[in-house]
Amino acid sequence: MSETTADSGRSAFAQTIQAVLGQKLVRIDEARGETTIEVLPENWLAVAALLRDDAALRFEQLMDLCGVDYLSWGDVEWDTSDVSSTGFSRGVEGEGPGRFGWADRPRPAHIPHRFGVVAQLLSITHNRRLRLRAYCADDDLPGLPSLIGVWPSVDWFEREAFDLYGIVFEGHPDLRRILTDYGFVGHPFRKDFPLIGNVEVRYDPDKRRVVYEPVTSVEPRVLVPRTIRDDSRYEQARAEKAAGSGK
Repeated sequence: MSETTADSGRSAFAQTIQAVLGQKLVRIDEARGETTIEVLPENWLAVAALLRDDAALRFEQLMDLCGVDYLSWGDVEWDTSDVSSTGFSRGVEGEGPGRFGWADRPRPAHIPHRFGVVAQLLSITHNRRLRLRAYCADDDLPGLPSLIGVWPSVDWFEREAFDLYGIVFEGHPDLRRILTDYGFVGHPFRKDFPLIGNVEVRYDPDKRRVVYEPVTSVEPRVLVPRTIRDDSRYEQARAEKAAGSGK
């Protein structure tokens, strides 16, 4: 039996979420078999508790939580509009994340705030998954309340988001770096973080300890992933070459 109702176009699951969360729900999206809801940061904790405790939802488990930096949202490095349409290659702009000056940084036009937090939830009772998202209100000091009182499994996930994005989770009992060391400068997953880093580490035999210095041994470089496309013409060319060589 289909969960989609004819009157609203939304699934019964989405309508249940709408009924439970009411005005606390900013938006709900259903695409590719996945459901994503967005809430305001001030409703982050209250919505989490409702998703966990309401009998119709019962999202008992938080599977993952991550930060997102939308600074270069929608930007691509492959130039497909003003290059030849007859060739297979595409020009590279070379101005993607990490390769622009702060004054010339991209401004996301379709995102209300730069930083967001996304939680992936699982209902064991109803065998359902849900994506919960909120945007941080302050781009200079992004933060949200910690979910550790709702789902204790979020502990290290929030520490990771703090370490990599600089998102502060208010109420977390042990918010400190988890992947980079204590002397690390900046947050490496931010889109304006330089690709070569801010400092480099080496062991100083005279001081008999590890020292941090400005990066001098690494040259900035543009690394754009190649796009590999399956095309039967390549197979034909190989076959013709083999036939011509008598192999």
